[in-house]
Formats: sequence, C-alpha cells, structure tokens
Amino acid sequence: MILRPDYIKAVSPFIDVPLVKILAGVRRAGKSTIFEMIKQELISRGVSKEQIISRKYTEMDIEDGFDAEAMYRELKEKMSGRQKNYLFLDELQEVTGWEKAVNSLLEEGNADLYVTGSNSKLMSGEIGTYLSGRYVSIPVFTLSFKEYLSFKGRGREDARQAFSEYLQYGGFPIIGISNFDLPSAYQVADGIYAAVIGRDITKRHNIRNHDLFDRVVRFIVENVGKTFSANSVANFLKSERRSISVETIYNYIAWLQEAFILYPCRRYDLQGKAVLKTQEKYYLSDISFRYCRAGFQQNMVSSMLENIVYLEMRRRGYAVYIGKNGTKEIDFVGERRGEKVYVQVCRELPADSSRETGNLMEVRDHYPKYVVCMDDLAIGNENGIQIVHIADFLLREDW
Repeated sequence: MILRPDYIKAVSPFIDVPLVKILAGVRRAGKSTIFEMIKQELISRGVSKEQIISRKYTEMDIEDGFDAEAMYRELKEKMSGRQKNYLFLDELQEVTGWEKAVNSLLEEGNADLYVTGSNSKLMSGEIGTYLSGRYVSIPVFTLSFKEYLSFKGRGREDARQAFSEYLQYGGFPIIGISNFDLPSAYQVADGIYAAVIGRDITKRHNIRNHDLFDRVVRFIVENVGKTFSANSVANFLKSERRSISVETIYNYIAWLQEAFILYPCRRYDLQGKAVLKTQEKYYLSDISFRYCRAGFQQNMVSSMLENIVYLEMRRRGYAVYIGKNGTKEIDFVGERRGEKVYVQVCRELPADSSRETGNLMEVRDHYPKYVVCMDDLAIGNENGIQIVHIADFLLREDW
C-alpha cells in the first residue's frame, strides 16, 4: 500500500471527535485505500483491531432488501461488548436513509464514524436534516502529480519528464501503481467510466435513451474547459437531427456532477466581486476520462493542462473560479480563507508574453499571480508575475 499522507493529515484533527468523517469522490479514486491508511493510523495510536469495524455496501445488499434500519441493527450487533468502536462504512450511498442510522450511532456516543461514497449528495446540504453540524467533508481526488511521482518511485529531479507521462496517463491510483502501456491504461479508465455512467447515473436515474445520453456526455467531455450552455448542446444535437429538451440536458449535467465525472467552474466578476450564474465551464475528475474514448491527441493538451491545474487548486482547498475582469478573462482565480491566487495556463509562452501576462497585470492587488506552461525556457518573473513550468508549479508548496 502506497501512502497518501495528505489525506491522513486532513483526517487526523477529527479522529475521536464526535463528527462523521465523510470522504467522497469518483469511483476508484482510492477512498478504500485511504480507509486502510486511517486504520493503520488508529492502530499506531493504540486502538486495537477488535475496535475497528468495516463494512462495504454493495448493490447486492440493496437488492436483498437491506435498508437503514437493517444497517443500524447489523452494526449495533457488531459493536456489542465494547465501549468504543471505530466504524468504517464504504460506499454508503447505496443504502437509502443511511443518514438516520449514522446519526443514531453518533448520538449514542460510543462510535467514531468514517464514511465514503461516490455521490456528491454525501457532501451536500441534503444530509443536513439528520447530520447538521455533525459531519466534516473531505473530498477525495485521483492522484496529484506529487502523488503520481511517489507511486512511480520518481524523484523531483525527473519531474518534467514524469509530467509528460502524467499528462497522458491521468491520476487513477490503479494506473499509477501499475506499468500499463497507454492502450491498457485507457482500457482501465474506460471501465471506470462505464461503471460510473452505467451504475451511478443510467441505472440510478432510470435513463432509457442510452444513445442520446451517451451523445450528450460525449459532447460535454469533448468540450471540457470551454464555455457552453444547455441551449448550445441542444442546438448542436438538433443539427444532428436529435431532439432533447434543455431541462433534460441540465439534469444530465447535474447527474454527472453528482457522480464526480464533472466539476463546475463558475465565473467570478473581479470588479463587481460577485459569482456569475452564466457561462460556467466544466472540468473532469480525471483527464483519462477524455482519452479513454478518443485516445490521446495533441490538440487536447491545452485544455487538459487547465484541467490538471483546476484539480490541483481544488485539492489544496481553493474555491476555484474563472476570473472576469471587464472584457478580459483569467483562467483561474482561487480563494481560500480570505487569500487569493491568480493562474493563467498555456501550453507554450508566446513570443509576445503579454498575451498571457497582460490580463494578470490589470488585476490591482498584492496576491500571487502565475503563468503556468510547459515551456522549459519560459521561466522567470515579469512585472511581479511568476512564469513557471507546470511540473514545478504542481510541486510547489508556497501557493
């Protein structure tokens, strides 16, 4: 088991605190492995193995009539005879009404609860009725570039070459820990994608027109990092003589977000200091979802660099927006605990670097500003704007 210490660091302050620890993210992002890491941390703190109770919930449970009441009874039976238990409940979204059972266990005071799931509703306001103020959400992402280096046993001196591989393979741990060639890696990613689409969306929401749904999803995946609306998707499909309502497209996008296929990135008006409700962009939970259907192509690189930077900012706890400054646009504005960072992303720095730095220079504040690229020679500082190779940027700790 290769450790992911950032997640232990995120969870550690809440061990033995009467809060439900919810880890949620796309399937195969490594949530179950993080559970094992937390268990090892507990054992190192003196918790006995007998105090640790693990349960993974599957479709088979649900088909057999398993519900929240049955879940509660089963766990109470396993907990019997011990004053303190540590419960690890995996893929809990499969159990309807799980919040009631977990809330009861929490109120009884003799259980420290850890939960994973592959549905964003586990981290939303929808659980507030039963767990209001009683849970902490810890998002789980696929491998960061730093973690990818660790999984591959590579050092920072090899970072730029390794980044070229990361750009092609993506960050699923099963791929990072293996030595697949690209076709095999994309086959694995396609299997994860198919499981999410089939199990977490198509089946859960009873989608009947699979062909039309697949076409909408393909359009969205192909346009990652670009501005589009539900209306533009509907009009595009109309040109292919396919009919679909705007409301249905909105539903599809919402379901893709629930299943952690997509993350939205909304616009932020830097002058009006307001989040805008139109022209948002979407990014994938892992770039391999783009390649597994179409293969890796050079014309995808720019948008995939944006995708990688967006995910890294999210991993570091930033709320991430597209910056709108009058008629100018900044790729990303990150906000975290009252601080900001501005990031412009490009594949190569153009000869006239002001095309990338100009938008940042017009932002009149003291927060850090970066141009991130793959250009080995374009490194330095231009009027206070740091120009950084993307491999170095992803490994820096000071932003």
